[in-house]
Formats: sequence, structure tokens, C-alpha cells
Amino acid sequence: MIKENVGGIDRTLRIIVGVVLIAIGAWSLSWWGVVGVVLVFTALLSWCPLYLPFGFSTSDKVKQSE
Repeated sequence: MIKENVGGIDRTLRIIVGVVLIAIGAWSLSWWGVVGVVLVFTALLSWCPLYLPFGFSTSDKVKQSE
């Protein structure tokens, strides 16, 4: 099972920014929409692979289990 490393505020911001970038990408026919999809996907999973090498986490669940 994947340990969650994306917390509540982080998830909310990822979803908001992701949806905005998807809209911008669709409107301007640019690659920004792909970045938005990645942000929304990582928010829904509560897991970000870029946090792993740095041991970074914004999730309370990971902090409590350590």
C-alpha cells in the first residue's frame, strides 16, 4: 500500500490549481492541461512521487505513524 504524503491543504490546492490548468490547457490548446491532470491525479491518490526522494510529507497520517 502506498503511504499518503499529500495532506488536506496540499490536496485542496492541487485540485484547484489542477482544474484551472486543465481549463487553461483546453482553452489555449497547450500542454498546461497535462500538468493540471497530474496535479488532480496526485491529489486524488494523496500521494506525490516527487516527495519521496526528499522524504517530504504534508499528510498527518505519515507523521503519526513515524
